[in-house]
Amino acid sequence: MTPELFITRHNHLIDPFLHVWSWQIPVYLFLGGWVAGNMILTGYFMLGGRHTRRSPLLSALPGLSLVLLSLGMLALFLDLEHKRYVWRLYTTFQWASPMSWGSWILLLVYPVLLLTWMVRPPVILEDLSQGVERITTTLQGRRDIVRTIGITSMVLGVALGVYTGVLLSSLVARPLWNSGILGVLFVASGVSAAAAFGHLVTHSPDERALTVRIDNVVLASELGILGLFVLGLLAGSAQQVEAARLLLGGPFTALFWVFVVGLGIVIPLIIQLLAVRHWIQHTPIAPIMVMAGGLALRWVLVLAGQVSRWEPGTLRIH
Repeated sequence: MTPELFITRHNHLIDPFLHVWSWQIPVYLFLGGWVAGNMILTGYFMLGGRHTRRSPLLSALPGLSLVLLSLGMLALFLDLEHKRYVWRLYTTFQWASPMSWGSWILLLVYPVLLLTWMVRPPVILEDLSQGVERITTTLQGRRDIVRTIGITSMVLGVALGVYTGVLLSSLVARPLWNSGILGVLFVASGVSAAAAFGHLVTHSPDERALTVRIDNVVLASELGILGLFVLGLLAGSAQQVEAARLLLGGPFTALFWVFVVGLGIVIPLIIQLLAVRHWIQHTPIAPIMVMAGGLALRWVLVLAGQVSRWEPGTLRIH
């Protein structure tokens, strides 16, 4: 069955969800995952002592993350139906609510990103403000504080990345999303996006080599996690098997296997492995493909998840 025929036959199922879940949610999930990856990467750099020398990525990623997270929050805000009441999320904390957890995690992320940025700010920021220079000097003189900031950055990065997956998996009415592995998958994808961006923009050969190695490990891990995700669906209930068929012969098969797995993981992994072995030159094409694949992963899972339902027979593909 072609995607067009599937959408025509199931238009009554798809239209209401496309109205609610449009571009904002995939973009929010991608930007949130990217920021989570940036936080894990910068925390790792700080624990490795890179704050003691000029590090282009350590100077750039926290500030960039503040912008990306704000854009992601804006996308989420635009998707909300009752925008005037968003402040109520911060008047209480609900242990069983992923949205409540996410709201408070996001609130903690901002000051940690700002502190991380102050440890090794861009040179231009230090030149413009003596206050920033004094804060940076003080922080760098306290190795215990820097280590604490680095660990906190990594922990919050993992929490933020997991939250973006739990946000979907907690919606048990959608069998495609009803998997505990989504949180791990989104953390891996976020770290991969962060490492790919680092590889793309840094002018330090040392950092480029390090981010490529990190990305290769994470991309290989992401392949395994995706495999476990699909196998978990196939080993689940009848409705989850039907949900898996959306990616295995159904209308989202080409999008998933070509754009997410092929162009987003396998091909850039091969290119970067060849570059690490010095068989080919490093190219910006591979990291760009990785980042585009991270966005495609969220987009495909959000769209396919909207179609999957627990009612028997609604996912049957002829």
